[in-house]
Amino acid sequence: MQDDILINWSPQETRVAVVQNGAVQELHVERTLERGLVGNVYLGKVVRVLPGMQSAFIDIGLERAAFLHVADVWHRQPEGEAPGAVRATQSMVPIEKQVFEGQALTVQVIKDPIGTKGARLSTQISIAGRLLVFLPQDDHVGVSQKIAPDQRNELRSRLQGLTQPEGGGFILRTNGEDATDAELSDDISYLRKAWARIRDAGARLPPMSLLHQDLNLLQRVLRDLAGESTQSIRVDSREQFDILMAFGREFTPSATDKLQHYKGERPIFDLYAIDEELARALGRRVDLKSGGYLVVDQTEALTTFDVNTGGFVGARNFDDTIFKTNLEAAQAIARQLRLRNLGGIIIADFIDMVREDHREAVLAEFRKQLARDRVKTSAGGFSQLGLVEMTRKRTRESLAHMLCEPCAACQGKGSVKTARSVAYDILREILREARQFNPREFRVVASPKVIELFLDEESQHLAGLSEFIGKSVSLQSEAAMGQEQYDIILL
Repeated sequence: MQDDILINWSPQETRVAVVQNGAVQELHVERTLERGLVGNVYLGKVVRVLPGMQSAFIDIGLERAAFLHVADVWHRQPEGEAPGAVRATQSMVPIEKQVFEGQALTVQVIKDPIGTKGARLSTQISIAGRLLVFLPQDDHVGVSQKIAPDQRNELRSRLQGLTQPEGGGFILRTNGEDATDAELSDDISYLRKAWARIRDAGARLPPMSLLHQDLNLLQRVLRDLAGESTQSIRVDSREQFDILMAFGREFTPSATDKLQHYKGERPIFDLYAIDEELARALGRRVDLKSGGYLVVDQTEALTTFDVNTGGFVGARNFDDTIFKTNLEAAQAIARQLRLRNLGGIIIADFIDMVREDHREAVLAEFRKQLARDRVKTSAGGFSQLGLVEMTRKRTRESLAHMLCEPCAACQGKGSVKTARSVAYDILREILREARQFNPREFRVVASPKVIELFLDEESQHLAGLSEFIGKSVSLQSEAAMGQEQYDIILL
């Protein structure tokens, strides 16, 4: 499928949308003051070693200490073993024998801080280029698993011939499959220079210093998002267009022909109603074209998708209605994962299907849609309860976490107590206070809706309580208060 990339730039924020056949497939947002840290290399300082967790906390100059697990401590690979493979040597060497408090350590962020969790680190440094990933501590030469197996050996041999003189490990990225030797050599030269700058900075700078920063979102568009299927890359800033052209000529020459400066009067995101799509991507309900809908719930531990038929009754019988809804939901769920940048454990609760061939067809469609994802995904089959469990690699915060914060009224619960429930809480609190203190009068300060209830439907209960405790109770409405907020003042 052909896609178009639209870039909306402002000094405070960069927004990127990937559009296929008029439908938004991916949304990326980067704020100048909140840039992600994945790929950044720091000179960290070990502040605490936890043998029981086989982990260490590393201060890299952020608000929270970052986290290094023993599995992410680099070891030289045995001959012929790929980086990232399970290494027996790691389990034999406890972390307390590899790092110590106060030690200066060159580390790389592999996961951004998410919620209350600090960034996750690795001591194995990898630097991504346009065509290759450089592993300066290893000698392994590998090829992306997405490239056809029959081509990997030939590509690996070519790469070994180009990298052998100076050593170092390299992995050929998917978009380097058709690269010439000259293009690969240019990328190798750039990556070696980047590593030399990191080593030089590490020798000069004090601990908790940033040694290398990954590319910004605009540059990653050319490096990671643009490909053969990309028809155009439109950016609405002349200044950024010129910067991208200069970057593209040096690192991604094939993408520069697709770069366009958008000069239209309408905002670039209005071309495909992307702002409306962005608003929907933050909502809980996703409507399907057939009349069915999804309900998306994102929690700390996992994300769930609940599929409902809604008003869809168009198929010949009930089984076909369910099947068609589930097929459409499989496509929509895969798209929502990309749009919302959801990661971690994901559970899809499809509508129960009686026929085995329907279940297999829905699962096949779901996996086919997931295969389009740039992020690694893994999906199982239907469980005994009819759920599909899957995982999607999480490296950055989701769209909702980036753009939203918990509601001040409900504190993220998604609901608040009814006015009547709050009124009864107030009555119980007045009774409790009356048993401990002896004021002249109680004054209730609460939201207008709660006060209105006391003046109308609950006036009899309030009068009864006042008579029972022998004290008058006055009411004061406060518009600034949330429905669950109230004060009881003793006068």
